[in-house]
Amino acid sequence: MSTKFAVSRAITTTVFLCGLFALPALAVAAERPLGADPVAACAALSGAGSGAIKVDTAALTEPKPLTVAPGGPTPAARISPATPQFCRVLGHIDPIDPKAPPIRFQLNLPLQWNGRSVQYGGGGFNGVLITGLSLPPAAPFDSASPLARGFATYGTDSGHETKPGEPPQLFAANDEAFVNFAHASYKKVRDAAAMLMERAYGAKPERMYFVGSSEGGREGLTMAQRYPADFDGIFARVPVINWVGLQHAGTRAGLATWGEGWIRPAQVKLVHDAVLAACDAQDGVADALVEDAVGCKARFDPAKLLCASGTSGDACLSEAQVNAIRTLLSPYKFPFALANGVTEYPGWGVSGEGTKSYGPTGGWSAWWLGSAPPALPPVPANGIAWVYGAGGIAHIFARDPNFDVRKYRVEDFAERVREVSALMDSTNPDLSAFKARGGKLIMLEYMADYAQSPYAGIGYFEQVQKRMGEAATAEFARLYAAPGVDHVGSGAPSSVDMLSVLVDWVEKGRAPDDLTVVEQQPILPITVDRSLPLCRWPAWPQYKAGDSKSAASFVCAR
Repeated sequence: MSTKFAVSRAITTTVFLCGLFALPALAVAAERPLGADPVAACAALSGAGSGAIKVDTAALTEPKPLTVAPGGPTPAARISPATPQFCRVLGHIDPIDPKAPPIRFQLNLPLQWNGRSVQYGGGGFNGVLITGLSLPPAAPFDSASPLARGFATYGTDSGHETKPGEPPQLFAANDEAFVNFAHASYKKVRDAAAMLMERAYGAKPERMYFVGSSEGGREGLTMAQRYPADFDGIFARVPVINWVGLQHAGTRAGLATWGEGWIRPAQVKLVHDAVLAACDAQDGVADALVEDAVGCKARFDPAKLLCASGTSGDACLSEAQVNAIRTLLSPYKFPFALANGVTEYPGWGVSGEGTKSYGPTGGWSAWWLGSAPPALPPVPANGIAWVYGAGGIAHIFARDPNFDVRKYRVEDFAERVREVSALMDSTNPDLSAFKARGGKLIMLEYMADYAQSPYAGIGYFEQVQKRMGEAATAEFARLYAAPGVDHVGSGAPSSVDMLSVLVDWVEKGRAPDDLTVVEQQPILPITVDRSLPLCRWPAWPQYKAGDSKSAASFVCAR
């Protein structure tokens, strides 16, 4: 038996045995205190564990007020919600392969527990400990955190730590670390957290929820597909579910900007303005926002910006630049099938090209183009998609840190691509087991997302409907699409308390219909700048009459 197969088999067996920790199908009971003496009850968890699960420290923390940082990589990252006193448990799960890193986790136990828990997903290539103390994805900035509402919350580093200055894909050289990143760590940490909750409160969690965005959204859908008995409700925002497709499509989009194809910042504004000119008023109101993103993609033609013969400059685009945009908007087709029969990654959409950056994130200039043309090896000034995609091709598919991605041919690495797809791609449309146990799923796509294509999640949801039937899918799953919003929630109204929506559906049977999203700035006092309907796919907000900054002035057009 090969070492690689033995490690994979051992991981699978461990995860399967952890899955025997079942959830009771009970209504949430009255709050449970963290023992008669919370200090002693929390301290008693230190050093506790079972098998590979080890608790390193456990201690009560002091309450903290809501704070807003002066800067951050995303708008939401600037918000630190108020937290009550709670028991912070830090632990790890030992690896099977002694060369693999441990899986680290943090569990936060409220002094008065409502019987519920929330597992937070990660982002990017992970490699940092997710604390479970932030607001859930898309939550309004002034809302209470799940911990403050009585949920036990937790997160993990997914089984590796990324050190400053090193490529984020470096961990993938170890097979167990990569399997942990793909799915095993989230399952193991879920079961460890459930065990520790029972030890702390004398009762098993009665409802377990998962919330995640981007990579964390992929993790949520992974749990629904691989471990359907583990969660009552899952919220997946902008999920990177066709992971292999994104790495390849992102790299191709970067290569299209090599040399003369790179689009300068002033030309990004040129395209942004051209998209608004073609589409803004088509949805009923000129509000600097494209509500009908699907219709706009059909209307916008980048060739109309082509420079006249003999001219150049920032007021037009060269043929290489027009071709780069067409590459971005078109699907990446594989010459063979990936997991679950997937054969392509969809092209990106239009609108939001010039969305301003928060830290390293934003519209085209942050995600796709960067502030400098693509380089090898990638540099910080390059677009995030190039850093992730080119690094992924080299470290994960070619498995050669010095590989020149300009020479990459997917056919030459077909076996490895399929292997990674089977681990990483959360594209299985058969959610019948998750539905049968009563699970509820909410997906949210942002239509001006350039970190990943919103059409990947949309296509997946439509495959679920095709596999299970639209009526059956509507009994347990919802897909929403917010126009004009970037990957991290900036550019247009994007905030909604989706955890409460999910809890109401799971525990009260209130299936959500169209909702409302609001736009806020991470500045105290936190106020609402504007709002829009959040429509169930494939509907979109169409203006009727009134204040264009109010959701009441729109209807969901179907």
